[in-house]
Amino acid sequence: MDLQEKIRTLPTRPGVYLYKNADDEVIYVGKAKNLRSRVRSYLMEASQANAKTGTLMREAVDLDYILVDNEHEALALENNLIKQRKPRFNILLRDDKTYPYVKLTLGDRYPKVFVTRRLRKDGSVYYGPYFPGNLAHRIVDLIHRSFLIPSCKVDLSRYHPRPCLQYYIKRCLGPCVEGLTTPEAYREAVRDTQMFLESRSAELGKSLEERMQVAAASEQFELAARYRDLLRTVSDLQEKQRIASTENDDADVFGYHFESGMLAVNLFHMRAGKIVDRREFFWEELPELMEAEDDAPSHVPAAFETGAFFSALLKQLYIDQQYVPRSIYVPVDFADRDALTDLLSQQTDRRIELAVPQRGEKRSLVDLAGQNAKQSFDQRFRVMQPSQKAIQETLQDIMVLPELPKRIECFDISHIQGAETVASLVVWENGTMKKSDYRKFQIKTVEGVDDFASMREVVTRRYKRISEENKAMPSLILIDGGLGQLHAAAAALEDLGFTSQPLASIAKREEIIYLYGQEDDPIVLDRRSPVLHLVQRIRDESHRFAVSYHRKRREMRDRDSELLQIPGVGARTRTRLLEHFGSLRSVQSADLQSLTAVVSRKTAEQIYTHFHPADFPILNQPA
Repeated sequence: MDLQEKIRTLPTRPGVYLYKNADDEVIYVGKAKNLRSRVRSYLMEASQANAKTGTLMREAVDLDYILVDNEHEALALENNLIKQRKPRFNILLRDDKTYPYVKLTLGDRYPKVFVTRRLRKDGSVYYGPYFPGNLAHRIVDLIHRSFLIPSCKVDLSRYHPRPCLQYYIKRCLGPCVEGLTTPEAYREAVRDTQMFLESRSAELGKSLEERMQVAAASEQFELAARYRDLLRTVSDLQEKQRIASTENDDADVFGYHFESGMLAVNLFHMRAGKIVDRREFFWEELPELMEAEDDAPSHVPAAFETGAFFSALLKQLYIDQQYVPRSIYVPVDFADRDALTDLLSQQTDRRIELAVPQRGEKRSLVDLAGQNAKQSFDQRFRVMQPSQKAIQETLQDIMVLPELPKRIECFDISHIQGAETVASLVVWENGTMKKSDYRKFQIKTVEGVDDFASMREVVTRRYKRISEENKAMPSLILIDGGLGQLHAAAAALEDLGFTSQPLASIAKREEIIYLYGQEDDPIVLDRRSPVLHLVQRIRDESHRFAVSYHRKRREMRDRDSELLQIPGVGARTRTRLLEHFGSLRSVQSADLQSLTAVVSRKTAEQIYTHFHPADFPILNQPA
């Protein structure tokens, strides 16, 4: 049965349809209240020489469909299939930013708390997302200080001989060492953390009050004081939440700018009536179904399929997400807006407003988002270099750093088949390479080819000294290499007690960034990204510095070995010759008389003969 016959036999019920090409790849996914009517419209548009639909129908050779009970199910299924199959003719969400969550690893023996940007079905509980991004870090820091739940990478499935620094500065209960805490005390801290993250402040406050009274009655005054401080923290937070709740509800506001087949979208996150953050999206090659027709005026926004675009974007942003704001404001209307509104309301168990403001304050917000989208478009596609602070902020966001990165230290290993293995350390600080802090290392404890052991040695040597000298650790440690080098560096830091140090590696050729602790989700940045350019620049400088040092060592080795091969030349004679002549090349070009001024006549003849074998007979003539 050919494609047209298959379309004519489609049922008239709601469902999702999938167009396939000759390679059996899904090239477009759509949904419809009436499958037959919607899919037949493609044939009609193609027959009327519709450029956009015609391209799809020229490639499509087969069609699959899935029936559902209603349009809401069709919306959800369409969204899932687009995310799974990534069809070429669908709008695919490309994002430069994801917002952080707080992850509580309840599946672990001793749960920990982390900041993460990836939601997984791993037995952990996720809270968020948090706006702005550093709010998640502030919350986790508060949990460390108040509830003493750690974020370290230490394996807590077994006991260790000594605790890390976090225990001694009273930011961890010390579950890594037997006897420092009890399972009961740790479970109590985890329960308190859960109530805190779930905003059950009243329940948490009551529990802390009761425990404080019990501790005071049993004369455990230090414990009672700790519960008192916790109670004050919870009360302060509860008061802030009460004030915020009297403000306006949360809203997301969209704006866009489309030009020359390229698109920039801005999303403003409003929380408690204030714009707390901005999110940017970019598309360089829009699917042909979304592009303007050839004869449409370039200045007319309607030529771009804005309605279909925002329909696809909102589905991917909000369907099946943990949090959806009460109000979503978009610049244009689209056909299934009401159906999407109902689906999101069912998903969140509260009424969601998905509106297209026409006037007033809400329209002003949409226009403001559009103006910022124009600025984003210019900065991205007109190659305007962002400010150094903007690059640092984006780097902080991507690398999940607790603070704005001010100093990055990068390591690289260099050798040829294990010979003369060396390492380099280069430093980026506040926007520039700080050459005065560069360091070179000779690998001392590793024999043969072992980049991983070499990396572990040099990281240990570097940060052991930093620790002994009481100096601050860098904002980020960057490793030139893949997962093996990354884990070797992490093991060295863990042995030194630096269990929360931000650490990442960048692999050559693929230019993939691996963030330690999130290796399963490597960071792949756009090739135009200023952040990627910064990381590459630091990595390339580290590589250059390592290679130049390795070449120098190899030249010294080759130079030394050649002189030592000459009969009568030992280590002391070699040193005397190099100090006098300055280099091996000068020794090679020296005449017999010059050599005799430094060494004996016999040794001078041996050296001259070695470098000038053609002149050997001259030396045998009588003086």
